[in-house]
Amino acid sequence: MKKRKNTLNALALMVLSATVSFFHAQEKPYVSEVWTADQGKNYRNPILYADYSDPDVTRVGNDYYMTASSFNEAPGLPILHSKDMVNWKLVNYALPDVLPSENFSTPKRGDGVWAPSIRFHKGEFYIYWGDPDYGIYMVKTKNPLRAWEKPVLVMEGKGLIDSCPFWDDDGRAYLVHGWAGSRAGVKSLLSINTMNPEGTKVLDKGVHVFDGHDAHPTVEGPKLYKRNGYYYIFAPAGGVATGWQLVIRSKNIYGPYEEKIVLEQGSTKINGPHQGAWVDTPSGEDWFYHFQDVDTYGRIVHLQPMKWEKDWPVMGIDNNKNGIGEPVLTYKKPDVGQSYPIVTPPETDEFEGKELGLQWQWSANPNIVWSSKLPGQQFLRLFSMKVPEGEKNLWNVPNLLTQKFPAPNFTASTKVKLTPEDAKEGKTAGLLVMGLDHQSIVITNKPDGYYLQLRRAEKADKGGEEKILFETKLKGNEAYLKVTVSEPNGLCQFSYSENGKSFTKAGDIFQAKPGKWIGAKVGLYSVSTAKAPRGGYADFDWFRITKKISY
Repeated sequence: MKKRKNTLNALALMVLSATVSFFHAQEKPYVSEVWTADQGKNYRNPILYADYSDPDVTRVGNDYYMTASSFNEAPGLPILHSKDMVNWKLVNYALPDVLPSENFSTPKRGDGVWAPSIRFHKGEFYIYWGDPDYGIYMVKTKNPLRAWEKPVLVMEGKGLIDSCPFWDDDGRAYLVHGWAGSRAGVKSLLSINTMNPEGTKVLDKGVHVFDGHDAHPTVEGPKLYKRNGYYYIFAPAGGVATGWQLVIRSKNIYGPYEEKIVLEQGSTKINGPHQGAWVDTPSGEDWFYHFQDVDTYGRIVHLQPMKWEKDWPVMGIDNNKNGIGEPVLTYKKPDVGQSYPIVTPPETDEFEGKELGLQWQWSANPNIVWSSKLPGQQFLRLFSMKVPEGEKNLWNVPNLLTQKFPAPNFTASTKVKLTPEDAKEGKTAGLLVMGLDHQSIVITNKPDGYYLQLRRAEKADKGGEEKILFETKLKGNEAYLKVTVSEPNGLCQFSYSENGKSFTKAGDIFQAKPGKWIGAKVGLYSVSTAKAPRGGYADFDWFRITKKISY
């Protein structure tokens, strides 16, 4: 029977691999102008200079799959694919709507999908994640490139986060997770529950297996593995931007567990380093993914070499010989048997296809009436949706279409045409940098014509009022809009043009700010004041991410 199961698994892997190969053969790989990790024989960190927070990775045959936190953004649970562990392509999302759907029909920034884990078990992909207000969910599929099944609430409760499943050699299923102090009233604990073999529900109240209060405060993000008879829990501690990577091990899944710090910032500039995933290659190499919190740019993804010594993992390079590894900035690429083309997640969108690029996310579960993208239509139409009554800025506006900052230095640009229909004033559309503070450059209409405005809201999450910093009248209802983002920490210079050739700076440099648990985002929007008549829309010809330019 075991031989038959192995044969079926091998056939499933062959079918999946063929599907993935066919899928990728149909599309030309996108290569970023502003950041690539592949340097030939070597790679540079971060491998993804974008906010793929709390990454987890699993290998299935010769293919690698990554997912990450997506919080309130929709669609959620990004699915990335790689053949060489360095070049990653964004291929899908596992969660079209954040659950519960009605709750996330308006922005619940910082809530939603926290710290997922992805595993492959008996021919199916599983992703588990914790929502701190509702509990631990699971979604699964046999083909990660297609639609995933309806999510299941595996464990209901407040403060349940950072979950990871584990199927033992005897078929028993377990779930390890952490706790959110903001909801549960306690944190720095790791707990294990038993599950049914299908992984769809927990069977007990759980057992605490590690308490980090004494030496490892804010221990979280556990990932459970087994090797050489030891159960290992990889879990970061010490805080997102300031902590270290902890590993605990035991011969019994419930402990007692020994502990060891295996990765720290040390003498490097890579702060954290925070939670991630242990992955091996078919050739027998071991590697570790983790993230680094870089404030405005979010939580970017690094790849560290890893080896085993005395049944403990050693990550990065132990520069000072204290027994704890430090992150590397460059290293030789993993041995995966062959070379693969450079590919990166998409950034630019010419709006030529029938669907938006996969890089785009809305600030809440999307409504079909927010946008139109018809077959053959060479632009994106965003309708002028009313800003909720009483809102002073864009923080609680759901129909913001944004994507992650893709690099430390880049320029984002677009061309927009505003059509207010019957409204004499109150329609606005443009280019946005979104965060705790947000700034945008827009076209708006007034009774005497169209105006270009630069708008800013400080402390938007606290209700800070959006103010007009700059204004000039336009000749018509079209404009070219641009923002150049630069180090350090996301300095933004907005500019505009009426002919697409000669650009004029608008206002002073804006210091972008991260959002709630995420980095700053850049994108497009089209809104209406609550008092303006219904109707109106804005057409965007393209959205482009290019290298930083000088004025």
